[in-house]
Amino acid sequence: MKFANNIISIFFFLGSTFFLFSCKKEEGNNIIAITSSEKIKIDSTEKYKEPFRPQFHFSPEKKWMNDPNGMVYYKGIYHLFYQYYPDDIVWGPMHWGHATSTDLIHWTHKKIALFPDKLGMIFSGSAVVDIDNTSGLGTKENPPMIAVFTYHDMAGEKGGRTDYQTQGLSYSLDEGETWLKYEKNPIVKNSGVKDFRDPKVFWNNETKLWNMVLVAGDHAQFYTSENLINWKFESQFGENIGAHGGVWECPDIFKLKVANSNEEKWVLLISINPGAPNGGSGTQYFIGDFDGKSFKTTQKDIKWIDNGADNYAGVTYNNTPDNKRIFIGWMSNWSYARDTPTKNWRSAMTLPRELSLEKINNNYVLKNSPVEPFKKQLVSEFSKDILPIKPNQKVTFTYENFNQSEVKFKASSKNLKLVFSNEVNDSLVLNYDAVQKNFSIDRRHSGIVNFEKSFGEKIHNTKIPNITTETIDYQIVIDWSSIEIFLNGGVYSFTEQIFPSKPYTKLSIQSDEKLEIKNVTIHRIKGIW
Repeated sequence: MKFANNIISIFFFLGSTFFLFSCKKEEGNNIIAITSSEKIKIDSTEKYKEPFRPQFHFSPEKKWMNDPNGMVYYKGIYHLFYQYYPDDIVWGPMHWGHATSTDLIHWTHKKIALFPDKLGMIFSGSAVVDIDNTSGLGTKENPPMIAVFTYHDMAGEKGGRTDYQTQGLSYSLDEGETWLKYEKNPIVKNSGVKDFRDPKVFWNNETKLWNMVLVAGDHAQFYTSENLINWKFESQFGENIGAHGGVWECPDIFKLKVANSNEEKWVLLISINPGAPNGGSGTQYFIGDFDGKSFKTTQKDIKWIDNGADNYAGVTYNNTPDNKRIFIGWMSNWSYARDTPTKNWRSAMTLPRELSLEKINNNYVLKNSPVEPFKKQLVSEFSKDILPIKPNQKVTFTYENFNQSEVKFKASSKNLKLVFSNEVNDSLVLNYDAVQKNFSIDRRHSGIVNFEKSFGEKIHNTKIPNITTETIDYQIVIDWSSIEIFLNGGVYSFTEQIFPSKPYTKLSIQSDEKLEIKNVTIHRIKGIW
């Protein structure tokens, strides 16, 4: 038993595990110390404990990963495929990696699903279960799982051709374990369009047809099919609307009910690189109507699903229970994705998020927040109301590892500054300017930032006019190398990578106004590996 600073700690060994039990204590009026009760493994060679390795986000076992692909639910299993290069931690000839989950939180790594072949590398795409065997590639008793993806012919690209991307098909008769390429690939040829890729396929229950949306340069194209093999071009969208600072990628389209109404609208996701609001890669969305052949919208402004720098190429699951719309994005940015300071592996996915649609100020807003099963990973460490904070007063929480935690609270809709820091003076600063309706993230001094110029070059600012409430709900989720922030249940979200030299151990909250903060909770987040 150890006594220090009036904190009582009891520790002992059992096998290879070190157990620590501590109590909580307040030190003065402005500093709150929080210690946890948890098991700490002492084996430094344990898998998934490399520097910056996410502890509750999906990351590949080893080597390079980018876009999520082929997200489909079947017989209680969520399948996640992804762009994968098994030979290096930088981008290379693309394969489809594969993982499965029963809860979207805990993942099992599977063998590589799709390999490059004579038609090219395997770029992004989607997967469906052909329940009625419309393709004829399985049976009604054993319906095939179908993957539709982009072939990228590198030799054709280097040779100056523009038709080097086509759409291919592969199918599985054992629920995604093994895959066979369709013998007559490609199923959609290219008439000479550069950047012709990333097909999202789904069954349209209203038209009783398969739909496909893919991107062709700076716009989207829509197709229909009766059998997933023979496709008919129907329309295109986007040449004169939306953000066009870079190539369009990774489309998705789905219908959502508008909260507190009987209205339903279609949502079209389009990723773009470069051209995002905080530099590099980002994902925009459009709200409109879709009749199975063409998409139309009256939307004039550009909307982003996430306003941080590190949420790209996100798409949603097909065939989910209760028709929930579950989104996962690649938690990186092409501006520096190849340079981040990790070894053995590179890149992670965002937390899976449930999407919903709400009307605020007569404006359609696509909300996103962590899926319900995430709550099971939370272990309560601290809960308290702090009333009020005086102007320029600073309240500081000390905790052994904010880099595996969730921080939640409700605050007056007033100026607010949050600073996460550690003993080596790394600091991550979040700031809300109530007058300007601006939320900012400053990671310039957050840890290791010099691996690429744009990573720590500037403060990321976002106007947030859809925050209209008198109080704001803050949810902040931090892993070993990321932060995800959700305001008012995901009216705005922000995803950013961070690489602190050591875990953040302090959180300070302050304002230049009198500020009420209620329902402060801090949770430790259990690891998934």
